[in-house]
Amino acid sequence: MKEDDLVARIVANPKYERLVRTRSRYSIIMTILIMVIYYGYILLIAFDKEFLAQKMGAGMVTSIGIPMGVGVIVLTILITNIYVRRANSEFDTLNGEIINEANRP
Repeated sequence: MKEDDLVARIVANPKYERLVRTRSRYSIIMTILIMVIYYGYILLIAFDKEFLAQKMGAGMVTSIGIPMGVGVIVLTILITNIYVRRANSEFDTLNGEIINEANRP
């Protein structure tokens, strides 16, 4: 089987279109989500230092900005984990089906 024929079979498969559409939409949503979280924190640093500098409570040394920064890191890891889990299950399964169907004579 020629490589061009294989590519044509893959592109013609409706599952391929669904995979590309679903994966692209999901990636964009996850990217926007992480950008809002990250840049929201950066904007707080830039424009509301007083808020981030507030202490967590009376007699405490830690400011609100520290757990918020840790939260940004934790959310980044969590969102990455969510994406990888979906990619390794749903997207890889669909990808395997497309390849198997394209390789059939």
